Amino acid sequence: MPGLSRLRGSFAFTPRTLALVWRSSRASTIALGVLTLVAAVLPLGVAFAGKAIVDAVVARDASGALHWVLVELALVAALAANQRTLTLIRQLLGARLGMDINVMILEKALTLDLRHFEDPEFYDQLTRARREASFRPLSVVTESFGMLQNLVTLLGYGALLVSFSPWAVLVLVVAAIPATIAEVRFSNTAFRLRNWRSPESRKLSYLEHVLANDNHAKEVKLFGIGQELLSRYRRLSEQFYVEDRRLALQRGGWGFGLSLLGTGAFYGCYVAMALTAAAGKLTLGELTLYVAAFRQGQQAFQSILSALGGMYEHNLYMSNLFQYLAISTTQVTQPRPAALPARAEGEAPELRSGSSSATESHLGEPSERGIRFEKVGFQYPGQSRWALRNVDLFIPAGQSLALVGHNGAGKTTFIKLLTRLYEPTEGRILLDGKDLRGWDPEALRARIGVVFQDFAQYQFLLRENVGLGSVAHLHDDPRVHRAIERGGASEVVSTISGGLEAQLGRWFKDGAELSGGQWQKIALARAFMREEADILVLDEPTAALDAEAEHAVFERFRALSEGRTTIVISHRFPTVRMADRIVVIEGGEVLEEGTHDALLARDGRYAHLFALQAAGYT
Repeated sequence: MPGLSRLRGSFAFTPRTLALVWRSSRASTIALGVLTLVAAVLPLGVAFAGKAIVDAVVARDASGALHWVLVELALVAALAANQRTLTLIRQLLGARLGMDINVMILEKALTLDLRHFEDPEFYDQLTRARREASFRPLSVVTESFGMLQNLVTLLGYGALLVSFSPWAVLVLVVAAIPATIAEVRFSNTAFRLRNWRSPESRKLSYLEHVLANDNHAKEVKLFGIGQELLSRYRRLSEQFYVEDRRLALQRGGWGFGLSLLGTGAFYGCYVAMALTAAAGKLTLGELTLYVAAFRQGQQAFQSILSALGGMYEHNLYMSNLFQYLAISTTQVTQPRPAALPARAEGEAPELRSGSSSATESHLGEPSERGIRFEKVGFQYPGQSRWALRNVDLFIPAGQSLALVGHNGAGKTTFIKLLTRLYEPTEGRILLDGKDLRGWDPEALRARIGVVFQDFAQYQFLLRENVGLGSVAHLHDDPRVHRAIERGGASEVVSTISGGLEAQLGRWFKDGAELSGGQWQKIALARAFMREEADILVLDEPTAALDAEAEHAVFERFRALSEGRTTIVISHRFPTVRMADRIVVIEGGEVLEEGTHDALLARDGRYAHLFALQAAGYT
């Protein structure tokens, strides 16, 4: 039956959600369950006391009536305390659960491949998973326990004796005003805390943005900064949790205390009415009890129906979260990078244990030093067009190579394959005679320093913007200063207020916005933090610089890269001609290769592009 199938489906993810809540805080989960059962049982005690009061009234037993009124007062006070405690536990558990699940989502993001971040459907899935992670899982638990409570209440409710007169209702309304004012006050405080908490809340959002955004995915992976940023996210989240807990405790305590004023006013009236009934001036207590029992039973039934609808909605969200967490990946979570030993200029890097020696042969092939593409082809997921095809190319160690071609020709894809952000669809890529798929990703990327055209502009301190190029050396000031000098960013540091401690960007207070050229110099300095890297790649990172400034950057880059393998992508031929060898890529295939002079003499595609650009300067 479709109805039963849908009903079962509404609970499909409840067990896994309960497991998440249990893992987040066992003590709070147990307390929530116990207090929910107590909330279901206490009204039964209140009903029993009400029935006893009616019996005492009928028997004209003033002492017995007063006794049972006081018993009921104690039970109702306990019920109020129980409800307030439940609210407090839900708040604390919700804050902890939301933080833990957000960390789970970001940890998963660090294991995902670049192809995921470039897939719009995945990005929608990630957004849905993140959007309501702070409350949906707790809502599933709350609805589940609430249904149990209402079922017990519905099945076991005996009676609830309430007797009001018009003036008593007025007293109750007036007595509730202090608690209402306090609730409004704390609601406003919570609003300011969560919405105006600045700049920390925006820092948290930015860290989450960097860790799970396609604009930053390449550098997060290549520089291994994911764990550093995730650690900052955890610390800031813990700070928020402490603040939210303090507010919740204050709110719960004041709210409970002031709510007793209304309860006391009610029972003041109740005592007078009970004594009056015991004197024979008030009757029909049982009728009042039955009416109240009916009303409460009806409310419990409506709550069960409402909870079923809520469970269905919450489980739809939980399906998004669990589907996201179940995405298959080809990489493992990035380990925290260990410091690599420094090396002299031009010296080959020392590889970590578990990776191949630079002179090791691969499957019996002669060992070689350099990068080799063998019949490499690549199609982006879901695309029928080949981004690269039939690429056969060898780049000897220490050679400088320039890639030339129009936008979309496949130059950046070439770099993504070299850095294993993607795997070739066909063919293979070897480094020093070993297939890249046989390299440990951390050891491979430790050898490569990259500045992409769409490099990241981190809204952090200037020293952090540079130091994140090698997380293990983030606090190594001499290395940071060397990287700044090599990247040509010394002038930026000297002219900006605060120097290395300056906040960059406009997201946070006193942040300094840099020009495009200044940001590019910072990105270049970040790449030069990788002093152990023997392969340096510049993927058109100087597009915002004028021709003279770009030429100066590449002159410095060439001098500092002596003995390293360098790959440069640029549309400016004065820069391109500085390379030892030039490769022209057209339609994803290698069209021409050779030195600048040789390609001009061939009078092919390169010569044509060179002539077009030269004409623009005449």
